[in-house]
Amino acid sequence: MTRVVHDSGEGMQKEALAMVSSDVNFPKGHFPDYKIGPNNQIIDPEETHEAVPLKEIVAKETSQLLEQRRRLSVRDLKEKFEKGLSGASKLSAEAKHREAASLDRQVLLKKLRDVLDTLKGRVAGRNRDDADEAISLVEALAVQLTQREGELIYEKAEVKKLASFLKQATEDARKVAEEERALALAEIEKARAAIAKVEKGLQEHDAASSSREKEEIEGLRKEVREARRIKMLHQPSKVMDMEFELKALRTLIAEKNQLCNQLMKELAMIRRLEEDSSDIFELEGSDILGSQFCIIPRFDDAPDISSCPTQWYRVISGGNRNLILGATKPTYAPEPLDVGRLLQAEIVLNAEKITVQTMGPINPGLERYVDSLMKRADVEFNVVVTQMNGNDYSSNSVHAFHIGKMRIKLRKGWSTKARESYSTTMKLCGSRGGGNAAATAVFWQARKGLSYTLAFETDRDRNAAIMLARKFASNCNITLTGPGDEVHAGS
Repeated sequence: MTRVVHDSGEGMQKEALAMVSSDVNFPKGHFPDYKIGPNNQIIDPEETHEAVPLKEIVAKETSQLLEQRRRLSVRDLKEKFEKGLSGASKLSAEAKHREAASLDRQVLLKKLRDVLDTLKGRVAGRNRDDADEAISLVEALAVQLTQREGELIYEKAEVKKLASFLKQATEDARKVAEEERALALAEIEKARAAIAKVEKGLQEHDAASSSREKEEIEGLRKEVREARRIKMLHQPSKVMDMEFELKALRTLIAEKNQLCNQLMKELAMIRRLEEDSSDIFELEGSDILGSQFCIIPRFDDAPDISSCPTQWYRVISGGNRNLILGATKPTYAPEPLDVGRLLQAEIVLNAEKITVQTMGPINPGLERYVDSLMKRADVEFNVVVTQMNGNDYSSNSVHAFHIGKMRIKLRKGWSTKARESYSTTMKLCGSRGGGNAAATAVFWQARKGLSYTLAFETDRDRNAAIMLARKFASNCNITLTGPGDEVHAGS
């Protein structure tokens, strides 16, 4: 007898539930939260750390590259860009693999949902609710996966942009490197050309100098050979005799020159006498600064003029003449103001005026010495005061006469006798009172009511002091002259 057993489907439900439970675990009533790693391996989130997003990695590396771009050379920058391009290519390949994996996961999720829908139709009760919850979880997972795919697509676009940027930057770096290399090669060629030019010039200079040195050496050799030949031909005694003869000839020539100059002066005087027989006086002295002129008679029976009125003049351009105030003696020592001019002396003898004149203008001779003294701020001369305010000075002690750029000072030891700045009331000229010491004496009027007559050690110091003081005064816009002197253009 056959027994019929009615099956309500509970066994089938249990079998299906057991089959689903073996693949999917629902311990907490929701779809498990797991991650799929490389090669489609399931990774438990509790065992792994959170991975840094690809976008952040790319942004970080890009910022580092941009920061290092300024410090890297062109070649290093090119290498970095090439490394970045290869990294971007790898990232693009990984993104493609992830995209393929995401497509596989979409297919798997779709199959899983179909299975759950099939299972839902076979179960009832609480299992049916669990199946619905599983289906909702699968749908949520599909939505999350879709969002993740969108992010991956955006990241893929960013990676492509970065790859294109890196590729363009690499090309630019390569171009810059090539340009720099071309410029460097051009500079190197220029430097080589310059070096070759300098070497060529040095070689030519060395060749010229060597040829010139050879010529000089050959000339010296010829001179040495000639000297040896002369030494061999002449004995030492004959050479010494020739040297003595040369010295004697030079001395004789010098004496003849002096005699010739004296004869020329006498001839000029004779010619003047023939032209004007009334001239019975003449000037004795040299026409140079530092000498002294004296009126002397030409004949023994000439009258005495020591007590006759005498006046000296400077002859200026056009035949005009200026009176030299105070020069009323038969003797007169020229001063720097007389340089370049003729001097005349007018003698009144028995109501008749007799004029004598220098042969030529007074010649200078102290310009270099005065120029060297002008480099100092103060120049000191040793003097002796012979007169003060027209009266003889009792003391003959040595004083210091200072000529500075702004003032003139006279002192004795630590005591200052006079110190005055250059002004229109100051006068300085050669002594015009005559006498044997006129060539070394000066007249200095420091101010109105105070004047000195100073005697220098030499006529050179006296004339240099006058010239120096007049130049310093000229720098202060002051014309320093003697009493009654008139200054004309060109003086």
